[in-house]
Amino acid sequence: MRFLRRNSADDAASAETGAVDVDSGAEAKAHTSGKGRPTPKRREAEGRRRGPVPPPPRTQREAMKRSRELRPKMTREERSSEQRERRERMMAGDERYLMPKDRGPVKAFVRDVIDSRRNLMGLFMPMAILVLASYFLQLTVPTLPVQEYVMLACLVFLLAMVVEAIMLGRLATRLARTKFPKESIGTASIIWYTFTRASQVRKLRVPRPRVRPGETVEA
Repeated sequence: MRFLRRNSADDAASAETGAVDVDSGAEAKAHTSGKGRPTPKRREAEGRRRGPVPPPPRTQREAMKRSRELRPKMTREERSSEQRERRERMMAGDERYLMPKDRGPVKAFVRDVIDSRRNLMGLFMPMAILVLASYFLQLTVPTLPVQEYVMLACLVFLLAMVVEAIMLGRLATRLARTKFPKESIGTASIIWYTFTRASQVRKLRVPRPRVRPGETVEA
C-alpha cells in the first residue's frame, strides 16, 4: 500500500511538472509568434532612421544650397586649391569645367578660327578705358573738346568692329558647317559668340587660345 501511495504521489508530481512545461512552452510559442511581421532589412532600418527622402529642388538656388549642405566640409586651403584646379582645367579647355556656351567641338573649332586672326575687336576694352579717361579729363579741363573727338573716334571703331564681327562670324560659320556637316549651326549665334570672344584681350580669353595668330585652321 505504501508503494502504491508513493507511486501515486510521484505520478501526480510528474503530471504537474509536465503541465508546467507545456504551459511554459505554449507561453514561449505565443510570445515568439506574437511578432507578426518579418525582420526589417538593414537598408529599410537605415531609411527609417534617416527620415523621409526630401523632394527634388525646384529652383537652381535651392539646388545649390542643398549641394553645399551635402558637400563635405573643407578647410580654406582645400577650397582654394580646388578652385585653382577648376580654374586651370577650365583655362585648358576641359569640357567638364567649361560654361555651357563654350562646350562642344563646334565652339572649340570656332574659337580656333577666332584666335588665329588679329582683329580690331581686340581693342574694345582699351577703347572703353580711353572713353572713361577722356570723361575724367573733360571734367578736369572743361575747355578742351577731348571727349567729343574721342567719342567720334570710338563710334567709328565700334562700327568697324561690328562689321568685322559679322564677316568673321560668317566665315567661322561656313568653316564649321564644312567641318561638321551633321551639326545644326546658327549664323546669328556664331556671330555673337565671335564678337564676345574676339572683343576680349587675348590673355584673358577663357578657355586659353590653342592656336597662335596667323596659324592656319583647317576645316
